[in-house]
Amino acid sequence: MNLRRGTVVASKAGHDKGSFFVVVRIENDFVYIADGRGRKLSCPKRKNIIHLAYTNTVLGEQEMNDDSKLSEALDPFNRKTGVF
Repeated sequence: MNLRRGTVVASKAGHDKGSFFVVVRIENDFVYIADGRGRKLSCPKRKNIIHLAYTNTVLGEQEMNDDSKLSEALDPFNRKTGVF
C-alpha cells in the first residue's frame, strides 16, 4: 500500500504504542502524524515509518481540516483498542 496524506496508521512503538493517528505530512523516512487530541494538526508528531502499521482507511479532506473532526473520525479505531 502506498502511504499518503490522510492514511490512518497505528503506532507500533513508543509511549503512543497502540494509538491510531492520521498521516499529515511525509518527508523521506519520516511522517508527521496527528490525532486531534494530544497531537493537534498544527503540531504533529514526527515518527519513523517503520514504527507504524498502516490501515486501508484514508480520511477525506473534511476530517483533515479540523482537530475535532479528526478526533471524531479516529474515535472508532481507538475505542476498539481501549486507548480513549
